Amino acid sequence: MRDLSSRITVGINYTTQGEMMKIIEDAVYTREESQELLKVSQSTMMRLIKKGIIKAAKVGKQYRILGKELLRVVSPELENTVGKVYNKGRRWLHDEKES
Repeated sequence: MRDLSSRITVGINYTTQGEMMKIIEDAVYTREESQELLKVSQSTMMRLIKKGIIKAAKVGKQYRILGKELLRVVSPELENTVGKVYNKGRRWLHDEKES
């Protein structure tokens, strides 16, 4: 069994020019690393955490996020679910205006 510190330090793999990054399922990321991996702003990252879209553990004043959570967010299943909810809301709003 690998020790936890070795899993934490191997969280991101970079290439030199293309900045190719890999999310490792059992790695632990900081909020900053997570927002860089997802290519979102700090405010978007905090909104995702606060709304519970990304589950994070607060350690002191900082957040820690499992790679598994980041992979779940970028998965096609979640995107489909969000799209369905969005479209359902649009239909509901459109139906309300017509009434």
